[in-house]
Amino acid sequence: MTPRYRGIDHLGIAVADLEAARDVFTRLLGFRVTEEEAVPDQKVRVLKLDAGGSELELLESTDPQGPIGRFIASRGPGIHHVTVRVEDLAATLKEIEAAGVELIDREPRVGAGGKKIAFLHPKSTAGILIELCEG
Repeated sequence: MTPRYRGIDHLGIAVADLEAARDVFTRLLGFRVTEEEAVPDQKVRVLKLDAGGSELELLESTDPQGPIGRFIASRGPGIHHVTVRVEDLAATLKEIEAAGVELIDREPRVGAGGKKIAFLHPKSTAGILIELCEG
C-alpha cells in the first residue's frame, strides 16, 4: 500500500452544548472560530476552531438519533473522531479496503466545509473512528 497520508486535518469533538463549548475554547483557551455551519445530512452543527496548523471541530447534534446524538447518549461528550488528510481519497479507500479494513463509506461523500470525506469502521481501526478527507 502506497502511503497517501498528509497529516492530521482535525479532531471532531462531540459536545452537548455548542455555545458552552465555544466559550471554553474561545474565552478560556483563546482559540479562534474559523467557521460555523450546519451539516443536515449528518444531523450536526459544526464549529471549527483554529488549532495552529490543524482544526478542532466541535459537533453538536441536531437530532438525538443522529450520529453525534447517539454518541453522546452512549458515551457522553468527548473526542468523536480523528481526521487524516489524504492526497486521493477514492484511491486511498480502494487500497484500504483491499488491505481488509472495513469501511463505513466505500465512496467519498461531502462533509463540513464541502470537503470530500469517508469514515473507516472502528472495528478495523483499534476502536477509533477515523475519518479521511481529501486535501
